[in-house]
Amino acid sequence: MWLRLLNRYLLLFNTIKYLKPIQIYYRAYYLFRNRSRKALGINYEYTKTPADVTTLNLQISPQNHHSVYVHGTFTLLNRSKTFEKIDWNFDGYGKLWTYNLTYFEYLKDEEDIGLIYDFIDNIQGVTSGLEPFPVSLRGINWIKFLSRYRIRDEKIDGSLYAQYYILLDNLEYHLLGNHLLENGFSLLFGAYYFQDEVLYKKAVEILGKELEEQILDDGAHFELSPMYHQLMLFRLLDCVNLVQNNGWKNDTILPFLRQKAALMLGWLCQISYANGEIPLFNDSARHIAPTTDELKAYAKRLDIEQRCRQLRDSGYRKVNAKRYECVVDIGPVGAEYIPGHAHADSLSFELYVNKKPFIVDSGTGTYETDEHREYERSTAAHNTVEIGGVNSSEVWSGFRVADRARVTILEEGEKRISARHDGYRKRFGVLHTREWSFYDDAVVIEDRLDKAFSAVARFHFHPRVSREDILRCFDLADRSYTLNTYEYAPEFNKRQQAFVLELPISQQRQTPIRLDALTAGI
Repeated sequence: MWLRLLNRYLLLFNTIKYLKPIQIYYRAYYLFRNRSRKALGINYEYTKTPADVTTLNLQISPQNHHSVYVHGTFTLLNRSKTFEKIDWNFDGYGKLWTYNLTYFEYLKDEEDIGLIYDFIDNIQGVTSGLEPFPVSLRGINWIKFLSRYRIRDEKIDGSLYAQYYILLDNLEYHLLGNHLLENGFSLLFGAYYFQDEVLYKKAVEILGKELEEQILDDGAHFELSPMYHQLMLFRLLDCVNLVQNNGWKNDTILPFLRQKAALMLGWLCQISYANGEIPLFNDSARHIAPTTDELKAYAKRLDIEQRCRQLRDSGYRKVNAKRYECVVDIGPVGAEYIPGHAHADSLSFELYVNKKPFIVDSGTGTYETDEHREYERSTAAHNTVEIGGVNSSEVWSGFRVADRARVTILEEGEKRISARHDGYRKRFGVLHTREWSFYDDAVVIEDRLDKAFSAVARFHFHPRVSREDILRCFDLADRSYTLNTYEYAPEFNKRQQAFVLELPISQQRQTPIRLDALTAGI
């Protein structure tokens, strides 16, 4: 019992020690403030009269075709729910579904305005939907909807203005990262829509600081999730659209936004595969963010050209050969003080052959703190080496990371990449080194442990890949291996059975992947 308690405290300490002081301060401040207000019976105003409202001019932006509302039924994250009376707090499908219900990304036709009225009429009973993140996304979606159909409505404007001041009072300084950036993007929309100087000042302050910190020199978003990169770029392009096409303010923010957007677009275009898909690293999933092609087209309409820099700071590298594309992860787990989307996947990779997925990341099917989430973040769910049956980084409780692996790049060239991580050194005293060698029709992977230990290298295949192709490609006739199945999760709440190859390692193993042995269908 005491040992378990001590381990729990160590886990907490090794998680908290990476936080910024501002995160710790605001966690304590919001906790004390909210409890005090509840005890005193202090509540927010749910309507607030703005001094001014303007109908914004906005170019057409990509729309979410995967959040759908039809005749009383909401289909979000591949799960549908029909309401006789909408329950804006419905949590039967988990909190992320509840969040998506209150984002209002499904607003399509002018008659959908009734959904906004329903939310406003029930706002005093809303819980999760009044948290700062959904307020931020809802604000942008309502403003884009109202502007598209040239709607001026005092009831909606009064509620939306009040929600923006609730957001202003609860900015996510306790989390930082993409959450605070979303707050800033939304405040800019609110500032322009209401021509509000207070909202504008805070928006510019947040965006100036956070974009400078969160966009790395090679253009990647620092949480190192390709999907979240797409989302942040989408929001940034929306802000360029907003400022560029509306003349309320005329200052230096527009060149800054355009420069960051061009850099982010350059990184995304480099990391995306030829078929337009992204690697599913670090909580990435399909049908959440606009695609790379959609974002390229949107940027073109805004007259933004991609600015490409050599992939470096993000830790991702992409090798393009005539027959295949390979993306390897030789970087950190993510931003040190907000690694909630990080997985224990150091030295993992994906491999596309003939523009089709072959070896894949196992994906992300849920944000619920359950066995699926625990597996999807684990080392065992990725194309790397697991030692002693434990994770290379201490991922836990859905979005936490305690001790994390540190990667050292040993060699880097067009035909060979080599790196080492220390994620197992503290527990087992073992360092894992992986080397990729790239040939015209083959990729050769060599794994080395600096001392003998029980380990396994895994390779997860796309569901279309057959057992026969795997056996031919890996030439396993005279070698020990296990071919099991796993659940591939390319989208939220969508899983498919596929093969995973497990190769035992005691200290060193070379694994050639012969792509010329594959059938024509791959």
